[in-house]
Amino acid sequence: MRLKRIDSINVIPFIDIMLVLLAIVLTTATFISQGAIKVALPEAKTTLPQTPAQGQKRAEIAINENDEFFMDKEPVNFYTLLMRLDSMNRADMIVIRADKESRFSSFIKLVDALKERKLENVSIATIKSDLN
Repeated sequence: MRLKRIDSINVIPFIDIMLVLLAIVLTTATFISQGAIKVALPEAKTTLPQTPAQGQKRAEIAINENDEFFMDKEPVNFYTLLMRLDSMNRADMIVIRADKESRFSSFIKLVDALKERKLENVSIATIKSDLN
C-alpha cells in the first residue's frame, strides 16, 4: 500500500468551525453585557449611553423587583450602601438600574441618600421605547 503525499491543507472546515465559535462568543457576550442583576428596566423615549469620562469611576446601583439593593453586582443592605456612598467622590458616575416593578419609595430613598451626599452625577438606566 502506498500513501499519497498531501501538498496542501484544506482550511475550509477550520474556517467553518471558527465562524461557529465566533457566533457563540458574540451571542454570549451580549447576554453578559446586559448586567448580572436581573432588572426589568422601565421604558423611555430617550436614552443616553452611560459611559464615564476618562479618569472617572463608575458605580452601578440596582434595585430589583423585591426592593433589594445591589452595588456593583453585589447584594448590599441599605446601611452598607450608605457607607459605600460615603466613600465615593462627587465626580464619580453613578448609574441606577431600578426594576419597573420595584416600589417607587425604594427609588426615592436611594435618590435622597445620593442628594444628602451631594453625589449628583447620576444616570438612570432605561430601555428605549418606540411608543408615543
